[in-house]
Amino acid sequence: MKKIKFAGIMVALFFVASFAAGPAWTTKRLTNTATETYDPAIAADGAYVYVVWDDSQSGNSEIYFRKSADSGATWGAAKRLTYTTSKSLVPTVAADGAIVYVAWHDSAPGHDEIFFRKSLDGGATWQSAKRITNNAAGSVCPKLAVDGSKVYLVWYGSATGNIEIYFAKSLDGGATWKAAKRLTDNEGKSYVPDIAVAGANIYVVWYDDTPGNNEIYFKRSTDGGETWEGAKRLTSNPGASQAPAIAANGSKVYVVWLDDTTGNKEIYLRKSADGGATWKTPKKLTNNVADSEDPAIAVIGEQVYLTFDDYTPGNWDIYFKQSVDGGTSWTASQNLTNTAGGSAWPRIAATAANIFIVYCDETPGNGETYVKVSL
Repeated sequence: MKKIKFAGIMVALFFVASFAAGPAWTTKRLTNTATETYDPAIAADGAYVYVVWDDSQSGNSEIYFRKSADSGATWGAAKRLTYTTSKSLVPTVAADGAIVYVAWHDSAPGHDEIFFRKSLDGGATWQSAKRITNNAAGSVCPKLAVDGSKVYLVWYGSATGNIEIYFAKSLDGGATWKAAKRLTDNEGKSYVPDIAVAGANIYVVWYDDTPGNNEIYFKRSTDGGETWEGAKRLTSNPGASQAPAIAANGSKVYVVWLDDTTGNKEIYLRKSADGGATWKTPKKLTNNVADSEDPAIAVIGEQVYLTFDDYTPGNWDIYFKQSVDGGTSWTASQNLTNTAGGSAWPRIAATAANIFIVYCDETPGNGETYVKVSL
């Protein structure tokens, strides 16, 4: 299974700890199609869990959605959210209770643009899709974050001729959107942003090849996205640092990424305890004989959860590890899948009661979407 797939534009343990390896899990298969499912994303709030993915069962790639209202125990039927003659790809989802927001990119306008849909009833019904971008060139790979009725969106695109990071926000739950802001203006290319929000603080991370190789950068706003501080470079390595993910709990901010400086790809973490003003030394979270890729992170209080995929078993499997002390120490890695078919694209969400990891697995013969729920 080939991972790090971003359609439209292509981009692409074991740390010894003194406590238990992690929770027990149950597995739910969310799709059963004759085609491949890709790019899953997940959000959770209270007992609500929402999953989106893209699938070409209709003949071209469309966005699909499933919901659980009981912390992943049972799931409603899949709903198709897009109906176009073009490709709808790389969805993202965020939620505030029963209010659900989904964004994706779609080539219906003749090139990729960002679209958005909202549900007020946990996904039972959906408002019409809104087109968020309208550029002469592509806009792809959106990521959402929400804080009540405030909705924040980042993506990357080539509207200016170079690939840069963009940001837009809505203060009324997505009904209207302020003009997009360009967050980067570099000689090199800026790719694959992720976003986290904590009150008025908005945190964005991405990777950039301006230094001559891929490095991780961070930017924050302390006034809800009205103004932005200068970018901070979080890595400075001879290898490539890419695929960053971010999570925040108040002033504590966590960034993970992959880096191949040591000869194969490993997962690293940096933490800020003051909202991104200063950063602790990077911590290497994996040390394997094969590649560790595609990290995703979630945080609840001092509990920090990491998932990634790893080729150490001889095929791609989904792994999990956690910290109970704000990222200072970590459990050994848990292989969650251990399948012959290969598993990829893990994404994670957490509540006070459960951890949820969604991913794709080719064990059935084609890529299907599964979710792991901690017990």
